[in-house]
Amino acid sequence: MRTNVSDAPGGGSPQNSGLQARGGGFPREAFSDILSRMINKVMLVGRLGRDPETRYTSGGQAVANFTLATDETYKDRAGERQKRTEWHRIVLWGKLAEITQQYLKKGMLVYIEGRIQTRQWDDKRDGSKKQTTEIVANTMKMLTGRGESAAAGAAAGMGGGSHTSAPAGRGGDSEFDAGAMPEEHGGPEISDEDIPF
Repeated sequence: MRTNVSDAPGGGSPQNSGLQARGGGFPREAFSDILSRMINKVMLVGRLGRDPETRYTSGGQAVANFTLATDETYKDRAGERQKRTEWHRIVLWGKLAEITQQYLKKGMLVYIEGRIQTRQWDDKRDGSKKQTTEIVANTMKMLTGRGESAAAGAAAGMGGGSHTSAPAGRGGDSEFDAGAMPEEHGGPEISDEDIPF
């Protein structure tokens, strides 16, 4: 049985029903709005663990992926400062994938906004079940300055290949989004055979 805010003990008062936030009451309208929606949103700031890899589906849609490292510092029981690194698999579609391939390099600092997605498929080699959890990005913001960007590209290339710097006039604080990409899918409808990685 679902209990409405108005049915709670205390005559529906957020304060009496335990819904009062510190520093003031919790608005009934806001509480109802939270109950009516679900949210799948991720925001990350980290450094690329490798250069982006871009492939194309059978329909010609660009798909880029790279790993992103986020660091967290904490103190252990002995009071020593420790660092923990989490690795995130980032996937970008369409124009955002093409921009990522053109401008991002290993070591660059970026802001990523998107949603968590888990995919499952059958391995074509042995038929085993595979699963991966990834962040499907709809916004990417470059936080690395031009000088750092060039250094990151040079370090990644180690003297080989060419590097493209950030677009003129944008500097190292450039933001790109996925444009008309459908939010609920993060890309066009595809089959498992279309996934290039």
